[in-house]
Amino acid sequence: IGQAAKKEGRFVRNVEGTYIDKKCPFTGNVSIRGRILSGVVTKMKMKRTLVLRRDYLHYIKKYNRFEKRHKTISAHCSPCFRDCSPGDSVVVGQCRPLSKTVRFNVLKVIKSTSAK
Repeated sequence: IGQAAKKEGRFVRNVEGTYIDKKCPFTGNVSIRGRILSGVVTKMKMKRTLVLRRDYLHYIKKYNRFEKRHKTISAHCSPCFRDCSPGDSVVVGQCRPLSKTVRFNVLKVIKSTSAK
């Protein structure tokens, strides 16, 4: 995890239980560098991978208005985040490519009050 995040202590995770995950940013051989993003979990149908959605507004100059847009990002979810479910907000950090589509790693899960 980056120097600023280490100094601040933002993404320190107490690792409970025993698990082996070489792609985990806390116990594995993956360093977090680059962007730190947040989004909402939409799918968790892959093994140790989740899909999150990032909504944003795009300005249309001609009409002087905004339109809604979104991006989906695949992120590796370590076994230490067992309690993650669709609808939760997550913070992800950029890392090296872990697979064809996965370039981010889950750092923090913020539980939703209306989680299914």
